[in-house]
Amino acid sequence: MPVMGFTKFERFFRAAASVDVDRDDVKRYLDFVNDAIYDLLLMGQATAKANARDIIEPWDLPITKGLQECIHGFRGIDEEIELQPILDQLAARPPLGTELSEDTQARLPLIFGGISVALARTFKIIDAELKAVHSQ
Repeated sequence: MPVMGFTKFERFFRAAASVDVDRDDVKRYLDFVNDAIYDLLLMGQATAKANARDIIEPWDLPITKGLQECIHGFRGIDEEIELQPILDQLAARPPLGTELSEDTQARLPLIFGGISVALARTFKIIDAELKAVHSQ
């Protein structure tokens, strides 16, 4: 990851949960969030197929109230950090048997950001004294 991108992720985790991350943490984080997005897309694919559609629309994705709140939280943090352009490139668009609508593709970076906020906040819930993320 380019230095500028890593620096923005460092700032993001500090803003979202007051924790520090290193490059290895960011790699694990990206894998985790991309896996979560893939799971959401699989469920969206099942919903689209159940409704006899070959395109996954945004309303097919199982976005919970909590995730929606984290997406809104991400928007607030992102205004300061400007992480979205990086997420536009990083948000996985895994091959599925169903296509994504343009609206769904456009929302993936926001969903990526929302999952990121939820993950960062979870670190603080697990350990309120946490200052830096560690692999264990």
